[in-house]
Amino acid sequence: MRTSHTAVVERNSVFTSSFDTEPHECAWASEARWFVRILSIRQGAELRARVQISPDGMFWIDEGTELPVMREEGLYSIKLREFGGWLRLSADLDGSDPEVKVIIYLVLKE
Repeated sequence: MRTSHTAVVERNSVFTSSFDTEPHECAWASEARWFVRILSIRQGAELRARVQISPDGMFWIDEGTELPVMREEGLYSIKLREFGGWLRLSADLDGSDPEVKVIIYLVLKE
């Protein structure tokens, strides 16, 4: 039987500027999938999110995978393999007077 874990990283969180999610230690997992659910986003705002990796949960680099640009409500997702020990999302929120309300999940599986 495979082992899996779903972490709700952000729950109904409202952002008006760029942000990083809390880091998650996930070296035990061989697969990861990020889900970003946009509950609401102000007209003209854009949310861009990229995966970051870390050897220790303190120092971060971009892994190279990005979610599609998010401009409207809906569910967005990306999958990962070979990501090392720690994961987080780094998100940039752009636009004039931007605001977004999100739920972000990290699903890990071995």
